[in-house]
Amino acid sequence: MAAASRSLAGMEVPIAGSEKVRWIEVTVPFSSPLSSPPQLPASQPSTPTASRNAASCHVIHGDPPAYLVWRLHKNLPNVLEVVELFPHKEFPETGLHIVFQDALCPFAFVCKNEIQSRAGNGYLLYTLTVSGVAYLFYLRSSLSYISGSTFPQNELVEFNVQTHAQIGNITAVTAAPGCMIIGRQDGSIGCYQLGILDPSAPGFMNELRDDAGIGRLWNLVSRGKVVGPVQDMVISEICGRKLLFVLHLDGILRVWDLVSRMKIIGHNVSSSELEGSNPSRLCVGDANQDTNLICLAILHEGILVSDRQMVSLHHFGFSAGEKVSLSPEPAMQNIHLEEGKLIDLRLHFSKLWMLKEDGSMLYDLSYFDCNVKHTGTYNLQEDSVADQLFQSSEHALDDLIWTNSSIFSSIKDRTAYFISSIFLRRLLQPGVYHSSALRATILEHKKYLSDHEFKSLTVAGLKKAIFTIIEGEGATMNSSSAIYNWKSFCSHFFGHWCQSSMPYGLLLDSSNDVIGLIRKSSISLFRSLEGVEQLIYGSSDEFQDLKCSTMILPDSNIDSEILFEALRCMSHINHQLGRAATAIFYESLVSPIVSSDDIICQLLKILETGYNPSLATSLISQIGVDATWEKQQMAHKSQRKFAVEMLLSLHSLHTKAANWSGVLDVIEKYLKYLTPHKSSQNFDSKGIYSISSSVLVLTTSQVARVMFESAFDVLLLLGYLVNVSGQVYMMQTDVARIRLKLIPTIQEILMQWLILHFMAITPTTPPTVEDFSSRLSSLNIDNKTDKRSLDGKLGSSDFTLACLLDFPCSSEGEDVLCSKSFPNPRKLIHLIQNFSSLVIWGKTSEEFPLSSKPMLELASLLLRHGQYEAAENLFLIIDAHLRSRKASQNAQSTDGEWCARLHLLGYCLLVRAQGGLHGALKEQKIRESIRCFFRAASGQGAPQSLQNLSFETGLQYSGEYGSIAIWRLHYYQWAMQLFEQYSVSEGACQFALAALEQVDVVLNLSDGNNDDDLLPEPATTIQGRLWANVFKFTLDMKQYGNAYCAIISNPDEDSKYICLRRFVIVLCELGEAKVLCDGKLPFVGLTEKVEQELVWKAERSDISARPNLYKLLYAFEVHRNNWRKAASYMYRYSVRLKKEATLDGKHLVSSALQERLQTLAAAINALQLVDHAYAWIDSQYGDNFTHDQGSPSKKPRNVVTANSASVDGAPQSWGLQYCVDIEMLEKEHMLASAQYLLALVNDKFKFSGTQALGNLVDVLIQENIYDMAFTIIVKFWKGSGLKRELERAFVAISQKCCPNRAGSSVIGSNVKASNLLLPSSEDDTYADGKLNASPVIHQFKGSGQWETLEIYLEKYRKLHPRLPVIVAETLLYTDPQIELPLWLVHMFKGGRRATSWGMTGQESDAATLFRLYVDYGRHAEATNLLLEYLESFASLRPADVVNRKKMSAIWFPYTAIERLWSQLEELQSAGHMVEQCDKLKRLLRGALMSHLKQVEVDSEDALCAATGAETQNSSS
Repeated sequence: MAAASRSLAGMEVPIAGSEKVRWIEVTVPFSSPLSSPPQLPASQPSTPTASRNAASCHVIHGDPPAYLVWRLHKNLPNVLEVVELFPHKEFPETGLHIVFQDALCPFAFVCKNEIQSRAGNGYLLYTLTVSGVAYLFYLRSSLSYISGSTFPQNELVEFNVQTHAQIGNITAVTAAPGCMIIGRQDGSIGCYQLGILDPSAPGFMNELRDDAGIGRLWNLVSRGKVVGPVQDMVISEICGRKLLFVLHLDGILRVWDLVSRMKIIGHNVSSSELEGSNPSRLCVGDANQDTNLICLAILHEGILVSDRQMVSLHHFGFSAGEKVSLSPEPAMQNIHLEEGKLIDLRLHFSKLWMLKEDGSMLYDLSYFDCNVKHTGTYNLQEDSVADQLFQSSEHALDDLIWTNSSIFSSIKDRTAYFISSIFLRRLLQPGVYHSSALRATILEHKKYLSDHEFKSLTVAGLKKAIFTIIEGEGATMNSSSAIYNWKSFCSHFFGHWCQSSMPYGLLLDSSNDVIGLIRKSSISLFRSLEGVEQLIYGSSDEFQDLKCSTMILPDSNIDSEILFEALRCMSHINHQLGRAATAIFYESLVSPIVSSDDIICQLLKILETGYNPSLATSLISQIGVDATWEKQQMAHKSQRKFAVEMLLSLHSLHTKAANWSGVLDVIEKYLKYLTPHKSSQNFDSKGIYSISSSVLVLTTSQVARVMFESAFDVLLLLGYLVNVSGQVYMMQTDVARIRLKLIPTIQEILMQWLILHFMAITPTTPPTVEDFSSRLSSLNIDNKTDKRSLDGKLGSSDFTLACLLDFPCSSEGEDVLCSKSFPNPRKLIHLIQNFSSLVIWGKTSEEFPLSSKPMLELASLLLRHGQYEAAENLFLIIDAHLRSRKASQNAQSTDGEWCARLHLLGYCLLVRAQGGLHGALKEQKIRESIRCFFRAASGQGAPQSLQNLSFETGLQYSGEYGSIAIWRLHYYQWAMQLFEQYSVSEGACQFALAALEQVDVVLNLSDGNNDDDLLPEPATTIQGRLWANVFKFTLDMKQYGNAYCAIISNPDEDSKYICLRRFVIVLCELGEAKVLCDGKLPFVGLTEKVEQELVWKAERSDISARPNLYKLLYAFEVHRNNWRKAASYMYRYSVRLKKEATLDGKHLVSSALQERLQTLAAAINALQLVDHAYAWIDSQYGDNFTHDQGSPSKKPRNVVTANSASVDGAPQSWGLQYCVDIEMLEKEHMLASAQYLLALVNDKFKFSGTQALGNLVDVLIQENIYDMAFTIIVKFWKGSGLKRELERAFVAISQKCCPNRAGSSVIGSNVKASNLLLPSSEDDTYADGKLNASPVIHQFKGSGQWETLEIYLEKYRKLHPRLPVIVAETLLYTDPQIELPLWLVHMFKGGRRATSWGMTGQESDAATLFRLYVDYGRHAEATNLLLEYLESFASLRPADVVNRKKMSAIWFPYTAIERLWSQLEELQSAGHMVEQCDKLKRLLRGALMSHLKQVEVDSEDALCAATGAETQNSSS
């Protein structure tokens, strides 16, 4: 009998999360070597040992019932997967992988453990390997096993059923609790009491035989009639008796009573119609107690053509008594399987389900009643996924929609992003998303992701990874490349999805009429179609069949012919535009970056005029010229066909209805059944998350999608009618009815289903780290298990927004969703109706507009769970809908729900802006948030509507204030605190200013008396607090002028000064201190306060802090021409530098010294601008520098009070107060300069505390810094002190000229080793003090030490004429062998020839040099010098003779000459240098004799001259 024409009976609904099971591997221990199975002849039929994919589900009845699902993969024949399901709980995260040593037969049986009462061993698992080893496992929960461990030996029983005593190979196997039954090649059947008896116990193995009364020996000789090999066996319970149905290869069906082990019936199921085929599989239905019939389904496979398959249905009557008797019914139906291969079949009462493979990755599930009168098919997930991802062949013209530039004209730059959002939304929604398939697709595109990295990705991370791949392939160039790259990506994904989701078997719960499908990595259930869905899915088929069918219409008052004709018109439009049009329209509503009205207009234009010919240019680059031409031709033919068919259909529609009003009446009635169901029953609801609830959510998404697309088809039909109204003779009244009534109704329906679908497919987002409420809830303080479960699910791709909602759990006392079993297909539809009613209409099912109370409750729920992005999208959907309805602004401003919606939207936008957004998008969100809060506060019913939203947003309002201005003041302050909490200073500042305005409004309410009795606090207090907040926010935004204005506007003096202090501190910390001293801020009346704060801050800041507050104070005072204060602050800075620069390791670094130089120079310059009489500053070098500043309680920095170097004439204690004038500053500057120069020469000097100033000079000379050394000497010493220090300086310089020193002590000096600046023995350097390039030291420095000595001696001997004597004496003492330089000798000689005065002169004369020669034993030099002068004396010019003859005109150091003569005699007497001394004495004697004679003559001449003068005077 041929199968009747089939209609769509239901759809597959996947169970979310079923593909994410984490497997725990347990290995079965290897106990003994197993014998390999005998090889079968090639002519024998295949056995159950053939490797194939297999799966089944065993329902364990109890409270609660459990569903045990097992799988066996063809590529892993030795691994058995077991998953335990409880519908009222979540899908388990773990499953069990039992790994065997040998391959398994495609069989497993699981039942409740009623044999032994072991703790935790709730189930029995029977299985069989291909080698004939039977196993019985005592299973526990999968979580009780450790992955990688070995299955406990004491929890399993194994037995080899393939012993030598047996003569046939295993061909079939089945099991019941306590019994495993084996069917063999020879037709024998063995029963093994596995788990009840020990394998060695008698009665463990029994064989089912026809000759039960004959002895064993006879049986071994002859087994009676030969039967064919066992093909299949099924155990079924009838009238409380367990019967074994055995199907043999020869077509004989035998039924055995397992208790009595007696055969009940043997029946040949073959027929003439089944010739050329062999029975291969048996399926037994449940016994119908009403009709006493049981149905059997037998699969027959062709012998010659293996693809030829047929299923025969047999009925047997049964009767109960002492034993059960069966009798075959004569009627038999045969169902021919046209193409493909049967995978699984299940029989339940009067229904038969068959799952078969139609082709490569194409599957079909159909059902039949036992009379084969009613039949139908189920829409499998392959079809749904292909349709969602545009992989079906029906989408051939979708490309022309995607690439139509007119549709995306308003978002040209964002077209690729818009298209990507469509595909991403569909790719990641539950029912389509598959983790392993997506990872395989990503790896195909050469983007490596480890399994751990992939699992750690959130939904946002997945979107980013996928979009990166598409973007890398050039998808951002234009819409054409974007769509083709996406289709290519989805094509690869769909291929991997099909491979990862191959159907393995059917799931049947006969007690609850539940049918499901077990796939390779997932599990799903089937649902029935909602009533209107039958019409919707039928609208794409031939409507003639619908008319002839028994389909029940939604309303008996609807004219079926008109409705079917209208559906036909919608079908034409749907086929012409394809699925892409619906996808674009849906995305325009969810992500309103493009107007949905514009999309509708462009689609209607395409329906009228066809596709734009310019699309060819964008398509050529993707598919080539030929393919583009073919698409154009296809589009042209399709357009012509559509125009003709549409015209004929509209004409027929108008003819049947007689007028368009009748057509519109039918469409209006039809729209009522597209509206979400409004339940009239009272049902309880609560938030639960389980397998059943996840199935309900996915079912809701399917129904919502179908309803949305159907409503969209109606909208397009009505729009098309309006556009062609003149061509179809439609009256203007009908056009107006469409525009004003029907289209708004459809838009309302679209929005309702859109919200349901959006909630059902949109994954939740994980709570942000910054979200305090989520972090608090993660602590699980309330210890609620269900709430912990929801918190852990947030962010998972299969946990959508709808899972957060309350579900209808009971209706009129009947448990629905809370049932512990899977919901059957019809109950599932009933649940959808209640759930959609709960979401759209609320618990009371009252008539609310879309933007009213239920939507607010929905948004509030999302906010409570931290789903801010989803709540924002929900509000944007509602806003777009309201704009399309052009609701008046006046009506909105008085609508309390409108205010609440804006309030929640503003909160969402703010949280979203701070949740990871950046740049312009973040600024836009913040601006929109501010706008929403202000609009919410402007509504008339705002106080009443917002008082119940405290939990969502934290707005607390007790309703005690009677004025709207009081409420707005409270609201603005709350908004200010909210924006401050999220660090959005711009918004917080605006609301603070708005609150200040409301304070003024309240004060003006009291008849201008400024009475603040209406306020909860004094007005000054509120204003002071608000102005302080304005100051804080403007300061955060670096609006310093506005911040200062907020300070001076603050009426609270205490708050004002606190803000001023904060203003100064923040400006200093931000490096914006120039604002204080650039003159742009007037500081009227606040100058002293600003100065005090700056001083307080400066004294308590480190000297290395930047900016330097002392310099800031200097600039502050300079700008006000207060030079003395400016100098005092700079001097204070120099003092702190001097004290604190050596605190760390006693090191003076060049940078600190240079800074001190600049500081002192600034102080000197400032004081020079003051009148001389007032050019001084007070100085107190203790900790009381700011004693008159009114400092806060903060303790000033402790600094060392010891001075670093004493200065003559300056106070010796820093604790004394005195006046500092310019001269003292200059001295300080000079000392600092000296230290700076020393630091440049060597930055490893240590500072050792209080020392004499002279020691500094010594170190400068030691380092060849002569100019600075002499400058300090001249500046700091006067009179005898100056001469003494000059002598010490030249002694040191002279010593450096002597390479060979005789000793360390110097005559006439007290130079000591300097301990002021000593070379450091530590090898440490200070990078901060080390300059990269030392500046040039400006000083006179010759080519050597002698030249240097000559230069400085010539320069400073005017101040101290005795300096050449000091130098010569130092040289002679230091190096006894040294020869005095000629220039030094010339200084003694006066630079002139000897005159009549002999060796006389100033302090540094020739006589002094002669005495030095004598004193230091330089006899030859002394003799030569004396001879030179004596000869010069004797050889005077005639003109000088007169002067020479004057009284006392000449002088020679006769005493020194006498000492020279004595020393020569002593040496000669001692025998030293006898000859040289003799020679010198002769020279001296001769010269002195001549000199004395000349002196005698001159003396006589002088006496004569004197006598003659007296005589002349007397005579006169």
